[in-house]
Amino acid sequence: MAEFRMPSLGADMESGTIVEWRVKPGDRVQRGDIVAVVDTEKSDIEVEVFDAGMVQEILVPVGEKVAVGTVLARLDDDDALPVGGRAAPEPVTAAAPEPVTAAAPEAPPVRLGVISPLVRHRAEELGVDIAHVVGTGPGGVVHRSDVERAAEETREATAVAVVAPSTGFVRASPRARRRAVELAIALDGLVGSGPDGSVTEADVEQAAASLSVPEQAPRSPAGGAPPRPLRSTGGQKPAMRRAIAALMERANREIPHYYLQTTIDLQPALDWLAAVNLDRPVTERVIPTAMLLKATALAAREVPELNGFWVDDSFQPATSVHLGVAISLRGGGLVAPAILDADRCTLVELMVRLRDLVDRARSGVLRASEMSAPTLTVSNLGDQGAEAVYGVIYPPQVALVGFGRIAERPWAHEHLLGVRSVVTATLAADHRAGDGHVGGLFLKAIDRLLQRPEEL
Repeated sequence: MAEFRMPSLGADMESGTIVEWRVKPGDRVQRGDIVAVVDTEKSDIEVEVFDAGMVQEILVPVGEKVAVGTVLARLDDDDALPVGGRAAPEPVTAAAPEPVTAAAPEAPPVRLGVISPLVRHRAEELGVDIAHVVGTGPGGVVHRSDVERAAEETREATAVAVVAPSTGFVRASPRARRRAVELAIALDGLVGSGPDGSVTEADVEQAAASLSVPEQAPRSPAGGAPPRPLRSTGGQKPAMRRAIAALMERANREIPHYYLQTTIDLQPALDWLAAVNLDRPVTERVIPTAMLLKATALAAREVPELNGFWVDDSFQPATSVHLGVAISLRGGGLVAPAILDADRCTLVELMVRLRDLVDRARSGVLRASEMSAPTLTVSNLGDQGAEAVYGVIYPPQVALVGFGRIAERPWAHEHLLGVRSVVTATLAADHRAGDGHVGGLFLKAIDRLLQRPEEL
């Protein structure tokens, strides 16, 4: 028996709220499958499972907030399961059929072990009875396309809105679920304006605005109106702002920071990048940020004293370079999910993964491994016009790299004075894990790598 527990999705996380289960008892999962969505103070996170097996029971219902480490579900591990993940059905002969009473409804066809949790989740989103979907895969396997085709056929045949099943599942975006919790709005009964009738954040806010205050509603001690949910400037969640502030306060209190800065001649890298991008399709063109990230990841592999964690009064070096990237959210706030194994990515791969990470971070669809994995974080505020970034380390990491905007400056190159593109790189590092000598080697490695961009 394996236990699936509420994971820690950051140094500042103490608890989380289950906003959606992607599986149910009886579903078989593999290591790495997304099984739940957890609401933290910063974002909704898709949580992967780290054991393979069959979901035996779900212990924490949707909407319940529990502490990190709480058992959320139990799984039967693969060693305890029969071949195929489930007990084989007993053979039934035609000569001795099981009697069926007249009142019993016709049982839907049962497919064992051919429907993945993700396909089941898509069927629930679209309101499709998956037991009646004809699978086009080998052996009748039901694919996502089969479910979507069945949903389209149903819409064309009935021309009515799809109704969520009576299990209590409501199709809603992660942002809508989070906003519903903030405004104390029940999703049941809301008419969704999103795709396939899903409830959006705007639907939740519209429902909240239409509610009148009951006559017997509790009032403030001063006799004023009942307290309303606090909304911060720019739509940022107050809880997120408090979480960020608490983490930065802890970092400044516990971590003895030291700072280093260097200015890097970026002209060779930019010239090389411009020439290479001419031969690439638009979708595969690389921006300078990708080169800065790749150089940082390779430098972290070269100087491992800054790639890891300060835990139990000692430095624990990481075995991989999972580069955290600080991403500003549209509604305000900041998250720093990781590009896993960034040092092993090509520039094109890193560019694709960076774009995907930013898109999902801003739509509230990050994964647990991305939030808990960063071994070193990069903050790039060049697009905002800042010339230099002096960051605060994310505990338990021991370093944060900052890049400012790329600017043209007078620069001496090969004994000649001219105008070249340069960037200011900064390092915030933990003095417990090392000293300025190590930090200087790290920045020097970044500079050297950017002078030979063809080797990135």
